[in-house]
Amino acid sequence: MNAVNPSATPPPIGPPRVLIKHKAMLVGVIADFQPAAFQSDRSWLFFFFCLAQGGFARCYEMTDLTSNKMYAVKVIPQSRVSKPHQRDKITNEIELHKTLSHKHVVKFSHHFEDQENIYIFLELCSRKSLAHIWKARHTLTEPEVRYYLRQIISGLKYLHNRGILHRDLKLGNFFINENMELRLGDFGLAAKLETVEMRKKTICGTPNYLAPEVLNRQGHGTESDVWSLGCVMYTLMCGNPPFETLDLKETYKCIKEVRYNLPSNLSPAAQKLISSVLQKAPANRLNLDQILGHEFFTKGFTPDKLPASSCVMVPELHPPSPAKKFFTKMAKSFFGKKKAKGEGLLVLPSQPCEDGSTPAAVAESAAKVLDTCLSAMPAATRNPPCLSRPEPFLWVTKWVDYSNKYGFGYQLSNHSIGVLFNEGTHFSLCDQRNTIHYCLTNNKHFTFQTSALPEQLHSQKQIVELMANYMEQNLMEGGDLHCEDQASSSPPPLLLQWVKTDHALVMLFNNGTLQVNFYTDHTKVILCKAADGSYLLTFISRERVSCTYLLSMLSEMGCSAELRHRLRYVVQLLQHHADA
Repeated sequence: MNAVNPSATPPPIGPPRVLIKHKAMLVGVIADFQPAAFQSDRSWLFFFFCLAQGGFARCYEMTDLTSNKMYAVKVIPQSRVSKPHQRDKITNEIELHKTLSHKHVVKFSHHFEDQENIYIFLELCSRKSLAHIWKARHTLTEPEVRYYLRQIISGLKYLHNRGILHRDLKLGNFFINENMELRLGDFGLAAKLETVEMRKKTICGTPNYLAPEVLNRQGHGTESDVWSLGCVMYTLMCGNPPFETLDLKETYKCIKEVRYNLPSNLSPAAQKLISSVLQKAPANRLNLDQILGHEFFTKGFTPDKLPASSCVMVPELHPPSPAKKFFTKMAKSFFGKKKAKGEGLLVLPSQPCEDGSTPAAVAESAAKVLDTCLSAMPAATRNPPCLSRPEPFLWVTKWVDYSNKYGFGYQLSNHSIGVLFNEGTHFSLCDQRNTIHYCLTNNKHFTFQTSALPEQLHSQKQIVELMANYMEQNLMEGGDLHCEDQASSSPPPLLLQWVKTDHALVMLFNNGTLQVNFYTDHTKVILCKAADGSYLLTFISRERVSCTYLLSMLSEMGCSAELRHRLRYVVQLLQHHADA
């Protein structure tokens, strides 16, 4: 391959915008390796900026201008491999890597060399590495750690099953592609697994991740890679490697003695897993399958995918409902086949009733009355007396979040069932499941007898019944505030929107009712309108005991710090909702 003048015009490659884009990114190139176009027997190539720099090589993002395909190209100067053992190291890396093919291993494309450099063409991982994410975030959440560790273990099992040790597992060698998928890379220190007697006794790898047996020159086995994996897990969750000190000798001493601290903010399952992996004796460490079978993985939520924003900020993750397995199993028989185009058109009776309530209007109104109440409220240490016979109202006694598949289901205090489906339609089962209220996304409501339900709505009815049965069999009533079942032709309150935060579930209804359920202590705040237009506020304690007040009375007499704190939180949530 011969270097050519970068300013010379390459052969036609398509729209000029490709070249413009590349030129705009040349500013990132390290000065002593100028961007240049190269012509080989294969195609025209164009390097445009440096991705990473190590002690032995540099990695550049590169585009093949004939196909516009992008690569990560590892460039090794010939001067760095002038000695036989140096050349053997690169040859070993190339020969080993080119045999690998796995979803969680960086793909090897091809390689060649000229008089100046050796070029290794690899899969481009545009999100860089876990090291970059860790530097931006410092610590990751446990669901994120599970997400990445599952992929690391998948790739590592593939290597170990092929008799290959990585020997340099660290954050910088876990690469992340455009789709936030992890790829295990950099096989510069990888070696074939040997018997204990035949293992290489050299100390290699990154100091903070070295296993005790490697430091003691007992050789590197699969257990040594597992040790490094434990260090990776600790680093991601705690913000620093477990044995890191200011002095390398002290670090090695800590490793040999397995001396490190487990922060108390880690979950018990995470602490147990780290302790089970960072064992001094290799034979005492969990293997990869045992790690995946640990409660840290089996009882903890692992997201299917992470947003790209998680590279720089904590992602907003929504764990699926505990009912997921129940619904998945039961719903398969109903929804195994997709409907053909044109099927499922719904012909509904005339005379629908319409409701113009919006989530924003309900949130704004509730925020206003609560904020006014808090502003006028005097200091107090206790709540005023409850209303002895409060006007009955409907509230959510049970709920189930199956929004990753269908929608959000709930049971009201009169035992009617509602589901707000993901596409925006709403389905209610009332009057002991004999009456159905159905609402389209345009806020038009329709009422049917269950026996006369249009065929096109049968599948949704089956989902609603599944959720209803699950709540009836598995969930406890959320409080002691009940109301009798009532047969009525009018539809029950309609859930307009539900929002989950880190601390609470917020539900907004079309009749103006607001309900907020707090996760940690199961307390609840319910704001609703009485028939005379006054506001009622109900607080359900952690003991599930309810107390209803006139909001005007709270405004005049004040309330306990516990209730005041929750009301302030609710107002902040609603104001944030309005601003959004």
